Amino acid sequence: MLLFFILGLFVHFVFFGSIFDIYFTSPLVHGMTPQFTPLPPPAKRLVLFVADGLRADTLYELDENGNSRAPFIRNIIMHEGSWGLSHTRVPTESRPGHVALIAGFYEDVSAVAKGWKENPVEFDSLINESKYTWSWGSPDILTMFAKGAYGDHVFTYTYDADSEDFGAHDVTKLDTWVFDKVKEFFHAARNNQSLFSKLNEEKIVFFLHLLGIDTNGHAHRPSSREYKDNIKLVDAGIKEMVSILEHFYGNDGKTAFIFTSDHGMTDWGSHGAGHPSETLTPFVTWGAGIKYPQKVSAQKFDDAFLKEWRLESWKRQDIHQADIAPLMASLIGVPFPLNSVGILPVDYLNNTDLFKAESMFTNAIQILEQFKVKMTQKKEVTLPFLFIPFKLLPESKQLNIVRKARSYIKQRKYDEAVSLCKELIHLALKGLSYYHTYDRFFLAINVVLGFLGWTSYASLLIIKSHFNLTRGVNKEVKKPSHLLSCSCIAIGVSVAFFLLLQGCPWTYYIYCLLPVPIWYAVLREFQVIQDFVTLLLTVPPSYFVGYLLVFILGIEILVLSFFYRHMLTAGLLAFAGWPFITQLWTRAKSISLSWIFFSLLLAVFPLMPVVGRKPDIFLVMGAGLLVLLLSLCVLTSLIKRKDSFINEELLLHLFQMLSIVLSMCVTYSTHSSLRKKQGLPLLNQIISWLILAFSLVLPLLSPTSLFERLFSILLSLMSTYILLSTGYEALFPLVLSCLMFVWIQAEQETLQQRGISCKQKVTSVRFTCSTDITQFRQLYLDDVRRAFFLVFFLVTAFFGTGNIASVNSFDLASVYCFLTVFSPFMMGALMMWKILIPFVLVMCAFEAVQLTTQLSSKSLFLMVLVISDIMALHQPLRDCHVHDHRSGVSQWPGPPAHDKETQTLWQTQKPPHMMLPKPSFNIWILLPILLLH
Repeated sequence: MLLFFILGLFVHFVFFGSIFDIYFTSPLVHGMTPQFTPLPPPAKRLVLFVADGLRADTLYELDENGNSRAPFIRNIIMHEGSWGLSHTRVPTESRPGHVALIAGFYEDVSAVAKGWKENPVEFDSLINESKYTWSWGSPDILTMFAKGAYGDHVFTYTYDADSEDFGAHDVTKLDTWVFDKVKEFFHAARNNQSLFSKLNEEKIVFFLHLLGIDTNGHAHRPSSREYKDNIKLVDAGIKEMVSILEHFYGNDGKTAFIFTSDHGMTDWGSHGAGHPSETLTPFVTWGAGIKYPQKVSAQKFDDAFLKEWRLESWKRQDIHQADIAPLMASLIGVPFPLNSVGILPVDYLNNTDLFKAESMFTNAIQILEQFKVKMTQKKEVTLPFLFIPFKLLPESKQLNIVRKARSYIKQRKYDEAVSLCKELIHLALKGLSYYHTYDRFFLAINVVLGFLGWTSYASLLIIKSHFNLTRGVNKEVKKPSHLLSCSCIAIGVSVAFFLLLQGCPWTYYIYCLLPVPIWYAVLREFQVIQDFVTLLLTVPPSYFVGYLLVFILGIEILVLSFFYRHMLTAGLLAFAGWPFITQLWTRAKSISLSWIFFSLLLAVFPLMPVVGRKPDIFLVMGAGLLVLLLSLCVLTSLIKRKDSFINEELLLHLFQMLSIVLSMCVTYSTHSSLRKKQGLPLLNQIISWLILAFSLVLPLLSPTSLFERLFSILLSLMSTYILLSTGYEALFPLVLSCLMFVWIQAEQETLQQRGISCKQKVTSVRFTCSTDITQFRQLYLDDVRRAFFLVFFLVTAFFGTGNIASVNSFDLASVYCFLTVFSPFMMGALMMWKILIPFVLVMCAFEAVQLTTQLSSKSLFLMVLVISDIMALHQPLRDCHVHDHRSGVSQWPGPPAHDKETQTLWQTQKPPHMMLPKPSFNIWILLPILLLH
């Protein structure tokens, strides 16, 4: 049993790891030659203002009095520069956004494993290519570009990381700190000859990272007065910075300014996913080399933004976020960042047509260099007869386009040259995507083969373990033939040799060789397969087809619930009717009514909003009071039932009730303190961490009787869950636990209806380290239903009150009782524990069902694994990259049909799925239930 679960964990960890090799590999290549425009640039210096977390609509729109929140920026739009929207990509986080802005490529998704803080791979950036760069702002952002820069030409000034406190009285100090430091810097430069000479060099960059708006948005939401007032402060600060710079350089007209944001923010104060409020950011630029405002009578955009913002008369030019990097490089004349995939927005440039054409030609050559390196790398590790080149851009076409573009420039046909360069860029980018995903189909096929083999093997173990499924079938055991063994060895050696010739990474060996022993184990049981098929042929076809359709329908509902939460409601409504199709309704009406009531009550939660809701502390308090009331009832019942209630048991119950009371007090006090902008009280923080620590220990001290142990676990986990709750979700574990208690009772009742005598009542069953295996019985069809119930309840536990498939559904306010200073790993761990608490409750109930129904845990877990693995097979079938080798076109599957807003941006964004991979869901199923034993 232990060996099997170790094997199962290994297999599923391998499958889980394959997700990163298939979907989340680094897109970067190295070995390109730097490319820069050969003509003199229009600007000597560039100033980049990045207002972290600033939404485009909140900046551009007028307030209730018809006035702009950012009058200086609006004046720039109308009188001095150009403007538009910058379209970002998923994930809309600070690091990926800044990498796209400054390096010109969309972040290596493997950086998520480092909290978007460290460089997973080295990359080039505008800051690295500059002669000198001075930057002020957050240590999380500035240090990553300083680490990636060569030499000592990058100077960073950062505040302490503890200053990023969501509970602070005034977080605008993050921005005022930047403005004050810049003022001090330029004042000191007048008395420092060395610094003064550096500041008067060409190709220098000033980078001001302004984090206050983002912090206020998380703490108070974008609709708050604090968020909007912070925009006014930033606008005034930028106005002052521009004045200081112009004065310092004597208004020489050689400074270019860019103001933008790394990402936006949802109405509920989060970001990370692909909602338009997160992906649409402002972009305003003015100064040297930038076109002046252009008044137009009509615009090419059909959205209502221009009219809402009253900017319909000023030409709007939208760009992709990665396009900003080549624009900045062109303005100050530095080489385009080597890894940039941005396309120079020439319409923003106020320069000669020759300069625009040369800059676009440089941009095309820079991206084509990446394509060539990527193609060469893939060609070197692929056998010649297997290599399929990108058909749309062969070498002959590359040379033809480059020669033609250069000829157009010489003939002064600048518009034709620009168009041709854009065509080359689009083809090269498609080719980059093609070669980046070249192995995806191959890897996905191997993973699917492994998954199918594992699912088949687990199914065969179930069949072999239970006599009633093979009764009357020939039991003669045949030794596996040598041919099978030799064939599998030959296949394994051939696959290994093939991978060795291609120089594949060591992980490829695991993905490709793992299916071989798995399928060997399956084919060894060919006689069992044959006997099982013979047995199935004895079943009436109508019964077989009926059961098969019900099983398929159940699986599809489970899979759809990963994308449409309301499917959980449909499933729970169906569950409510379960007593009526069995004898449970006639034999145990009280249990049936309880089951129906709690199923219907639980069905409400998936219909509740996941995001966009306001915190409701009174619902959290109400959940705590209900738990206390239930505790008093249970305590009274236990005292009456037990002749001698041990003092230690009583003290434990009282202590856990005290933990609930403390959780309620801390939650209310913290909410009140943060609302008054007094920060997180230290005492509250200490108590919260103590409650979390004790909640993991106290259940182990409770009595081993089933009912008392489960209730002790509920009390301990609820004390933590209340601290992590902000609204109605605090009621979810309580309702779920009540349904789980009824489920345990109902399962024992259904077992008795089948004529199987239960040696113990539910209230007298005890958890022990060793279980009498003689109590275990054979498998029945009803046990498949029990396994399905478990998987459904696990999915409900994951998605009942939240959507872990979307990054922006997490509310940072959930962890404010524990910490308010930004710490992605700690905050992520706390929110993950909040998600897992209902999961733990379901798994505990399942362990109790296994004991009360006298079925071996191995059999039940195997059935659960088979169901979840079949679900997991939908992942590669739905999300697997569709790769057409004939055309060389790579396509991502679109977003769910109901997500119209994301669909409108899909063609330009094509983000990777943030869906929780179902193989990881299976890993959790295999974890031991330590709280019970």
